[in-house]
Amino acid sequence: MHSRRHGVRYIELDGGIVAQINSSWSFRVYRDELFSLQVDGTLGSAVAGLRECRTQHRVNTPRPVWNPDIDNPFRFREHWQDVPDNQTFENGFKAQWELFLKHIADDAPFPHDFLEGARGVQLAELGLKSWQERRWIDVPELGA
Repeated sequence: MHSRRHGVRYIELDGGIVAQINSSWSFRVYRDELFSLQVDGTLGSAVAGLRECRTQHRVNTPRPVWNPDIDNPFRFREHWQDVPDNQTFENGFKAQWELFLKHIADDAPFPHDFLEGARGVQLAELGLKSWQERRWIDVPELGA
């Protein structure tokens, strides 16, 4: 699926893990965060946003029986658990901007060089090509 408001990409990671990445302004799992990321695995799921994270272990996942003649007895959101805040994080955009300014002003190290930017552009372009051609595309290594 691809539109101006929603995009889906599938990426195969090391070990054969397939990740589905959704980018959407029109759909978010809880709709209470500007950004949310959902991870589903064999032992459970997690939904993380900019401020909060919730998890649901497989053993806590309700297994309703579909019956259109009765109300659903499950309140699905109640089966998710909040992940406690152990740490306060800086705004990521602000932190990266400060790193860049220190790099320019003080010649401090900066982890994101031109090659890293090129890799990001490469991945975005190959994701679009994969969607257009409806096939998996390997990501070749970029050299310096």
